[in-house]
Amino acid sequence: MIYCQGPICHEHKTKDRIRGSKGDKHYETRKRTSFYYGNGNFCCQTCMYEWLTMYGTRAVDHFGRIHEPKRTDASGAWYKTYVYNRGNYPTINYQHYFVNDLLGERRPITEAQYNDNNLVRP
Repeated sequence: MIYCQGPICHEHKTKDRIRGSKGDKHYETRKRTSFYYGNGNFCCQTCMYEWLTMYGTRAVDHFGRIHEPKRTDASGAWYKTYVYNRGNYPTINYQHYFVNDLLGERRPITEAQYNDNNLVRP
């Protein structure tokens, strides 16, 4: 079992956080076999954002604050996308593309090329 890492998870008043017997009832941090938020560290978005509010600045300072903008040049700015046109129901026609907004280009590709994770630029 893992515990939610939210700093005040135990203070949220929900029925699933109530623990203890009749005379010793209290709220506890949620525990589960897996969580869905923050790479499996938080029980809900509220707890994730509370952690980020409390510790986010320290985490950025620890792991490296950016002091200059990062850049991507035109050769590395390609991405895959698609559009679909609905024909007569139930037909849907997909058109797949490589797009580079910096160059203003859009190149058609096949669905197989779109699904190929190794293909990152035309």
